Amino acid sequence: MGNSMATHNKYKSFLFFIRKFKVIEPDPPQDLEEAFSKFTGGGSHMSVEQLHRFMVEHQGEEHHTLSDSEKVFERVLQERNTCQETVKVDHHREHEITLDELFRFLLHNDFNGPLKTQVHHDMGAPLSHYFIYTGHNSYLKGNQLIGDCSEVPIIEALKRGVRVIELDLWPTYNKDDIKVDHGWTFTNPVSVVKCLECIKEYAFVASQYPVIITIEDHLTTDLRAEFVELVTQIFGEVLYYPGEECCLTEFPSPESLKNRVIISTKPPRERFESNQIKDNGNRSMLNESESSEEESFRNASPNSSRNDVETEDTQNGSDRDEGSLSTSEYDHKPYLECSPDYKTIITIHNRKLKGSLKDKLRTEGEVRRISWSENTLEKASESHGADILRFTQKNILRVYPSAMRVKSTNFKPHIGWMYGVQMVAFNMQGHGKSLWLMQGMFRANGGCGYVKKPQILMQKHHCDNEFDPTKIQSVKKTLKVKVYMGHGWSSDFSPTHFDKCSPPDFFTKIRIIGMPGDVAKNKTKVIMDNWFPVWNEEFEFCLSVPELAMLLIQVKDKDQGKDDFAGQTCLPVSELKHGFRSVPLYNKKGEKYKSVKLLMRFQLQ
Repeated sequence: MGNSMATHNKYKSFLFFIRKFKVIEPDPPQDLEEAFSKFTGGGSHMSVEQLHRFMVEHQGEEHHTLSDSEKVFERVLQERNTCQETVKVDHHREHEITLDELFRFLLHNDFNGPLKTQVHHDMGAPLSHYFIYTGHNSYLKGNQLIGDCSEVPIIEALKRGVRVIELDLWPTYNKDDIKVDHGWTFTNPVSVVKCLECIKEYAFVASQYPVIITIEDHLTTDLRAEFVELVTQIFGEVLYYPGEECCLTEFPSPESLKNRVIISTKPPRERFESNQIKDNGNRSMLNESESSEEESFRNASPNSSRNDVETEDTQNGSDRDEGSLSTSEYDHKPYLECSPDYKTIITIHNRKLKGSLKDKLRTEGEVRRISWSENTLEKASESHGADILRFTQKNILRVYPSAMRVKSTNFKPHIGWMYGVQMVAFNMQGHGKSLWLMQGMFRANGGCGYVKKPQILMQKHHCDNEFDPTKIQSVKKTLKVKVYMGHGWSSDFSPTHFDKCSPPDFFTKIRIIGMPGDVAKNKTKVIMDNWFPVWNEEFEFCLSVPELAMLLIQVKDKDQGKDDFAGQTCLPVSELKHGFRSVPLYNKKGEKYKSVKLLMRFQLQ
C-alpha cells in the first residue's frame, strides 16, 4: 500500500501561505507481516488452507471452516478485480492472496469485527438471569420537563435493540381517553394507540427476544378496561400473559417468549390496598405518596436500624411506583375492585412488600419486580448488598435515573449491574459516557438485548463467604490490547473538520470500567498531522471480574484547548474475539461512522 496511495491536502497558514501535507495510507503492521510469514512458511502468498489455519490458530476462530476461508478468498478476489490500481497478477497465484490483500481484508469490520454477531448465550433460563436492555420514559424527546412525547423515540429504541419500553398512562383532560405523558411536567402528550402500534411494528426488527412494556398506571377503572381492549386488539397473539390464576414462582425464559410482548406493572387492587391509611382513626382514604424515597432515608428515626429504612419509589413526576393514583381517583373512589382482565394481562408484577428493607427483599413465594431510583440503590447497597444480590437471582429489580436528572442524563450503569440489577433503565436521548457503556454492554450476545448474567452474580453463597462487589477481588485474567492504527477519517470528514491549518493530531484513550478493582485507563502517544495515525502501542489490564468489565475506547484530536472528539466505542471484555480486529467507531450519539475504524489486537489470558 504505502506511498502508492499518497495524496496531498492543502491548508492555509499564516499570511496566506499554503502548506501541503501528504496523506499516506499505512503499510501492514510488523506483527501482521510476521504472522503472515509464519503461516505461509516465509512465502509471499497465502493459500486457502493457510488462511484457514491463520483464522483458527491466530484469530481464535474455532468454528471457522475451510468453506468460510473460501468465501474470504472470493471477497478478496472481487476487490482485486474491481481495484482501480494497475496491479500485475501472477496467473499462477491468482487463487492466493498477498500480505496487502490480507491486511485490507482485516480492516473490514463486517467480516472481522471484535465481537460475535450471533446470539450465543443460553437463552433458556428465567428472565431474572439476564441483564435486559431497558429504556426510561421511552416516549420522551429532549429533557424531562419540557420535552415532547412522541412515538419516534420508541421506534429508535427498538431499532437499537432495546427490549424494555416504559409508558406512563394518564386519562385525557375529559377522562374519556388514554394519553402517554410525563406527569406533572410541561411535556406534550402522545396517543397511546400510536405508541402501541409502533411497538407492534418495530418490536422485533433488531431482536426476536421479548419486548417488555413497563406501565406507570394513572388510569381509572374504565380506562384500564379500555387499555386491555387496546393491547389485546393491537398485539393479538403476540401478547403473552400467564392467566389470572397462574402464580409464577419462576419467570419464563427469553427463548420461550420469542416474538412476544409482555406487560409489567403493579396490579391495581394491591396498589389501592397498599395506599389505604387511617385518618384520625375515623375514616379510610387513599393517599398519594407524600415524600420521596430520599426523604424516607433522611427521615428515618435516629434509633432505627438500617434494616428499618424505607425505600419507597415515589418521586415527583414519573416513576412514582408505577401506579400511584391521581388525586381525582382518591376523592371519588376510596376503594376500587380491579377488572380481572386487567390483572390477567400482567406477566411481571411490580409488587412491594411491607416492613424493613430486608423484608422488602424477601425471595420466598411468587416472583416479582420492584423499582428503585439510582439513589435508593446506592444507599440500600451500603447495608444490604448481599440481600440485593440474592433478590436479583430470582426476582427482577429495575433502577431508574434520579428525578434531578432533568436534562435526561444517566448514571453509571455498573452500580446496578454489579448487584445483578436486570433493568438498568436509561434515558436513550441522554448521550454521553454512561449511555456508551449501556450500548457497549448490549453489543454482547449478538446485540439481542438480553445478556446472561455472570455466574458470580448467580451463585448461592454462605453468609461467611458472600460476594461483595465493593471489595477488591483477586486477579482472574489479563487483557492485552494493542492499538495499531486508525483509518477512515479522511473519507468521513472534510480536510478542515479537526483543524483549519493542518491534518489532525490523533491519540487513543483506553479505559476499563467495571468492578472497583478493575478500573484503569491509559492512552497512546499523539501522532501529529496525520489522517492515518500509526501507534503500535500495547497495554495490559489485570481483571478480577472480566465478565463485567467494559473496554471504553475514544479517539481524540489533540488541541491547545479542549481536545476534539474523533470517535468512540465500548466493548464487553468477555466477548472480545482474539487476534487482529477491525473496530468500528461511533459518534457521540452512538451512530456508527461509515468508514472510521481502528486496527487492534486483543488477548484475554
